[in-house]
Amino acid sequence: MRNVEIKAKVCNLDKLVELVKALGPQRHEIIKQKDTFYKVPNGRLKLRKFENGSGELIYYERPDTEGPKMCLYEKSTILAENLNSIHTTLEKALGTKIVVNKIRQLFMIGQTRVHVDSVEDLGDFMELEVVLKDEQTSEEGEKIAFDIMEKLEISKENLISGAYADLLRDK
Repeated sequence: MRNVEIKAKVCNLDKLVELVKALGPQRHEIIKQKDTFYKVPNGRLKLRKFENGSGELIYYERPDTEGPKMCLYEKSTILAENLNSIHTTLEKALGTKIVVNKIRQLFMIGQTRVHVDSVEDLGDFMELEVVLKDEQTSEEGEKIAFDIMEKLEISKENLISGAYADLLRDK
């Protein structure tokens, strides 16, 4: 699976949410997430736990650069009854790197997931994930990302390069 991503620091959360809603999202939901990142030699591996006890195991590779970037990822759904044992196994085998707690507002605009995130001990952020169709190039995804970024008044000065885990680690 592939997407083109951008991530930016948000200065005015309420204004950003208004701008996103003005784009007429097909979906809006609020999700509490706990992401546990594990120590791996390549890419990033995290176990995401949702408020209802279910989760996802997500592995992804993406460059740590500002602006739109290609992200390759694999995702597996985890049933609530298996989540704790999977975490224990991963923690024993790999070790935990860091835990990120956030409240995410998810908006769907066409093929783009717009995340408005309040990250514990870090602040407010916005993330665009343009989910690419098989026939689409990364350049087409970047064009979509830049267009939405402009409509949401996200300045290039607010773009960030790494993951929330990196920002928390460096704090």
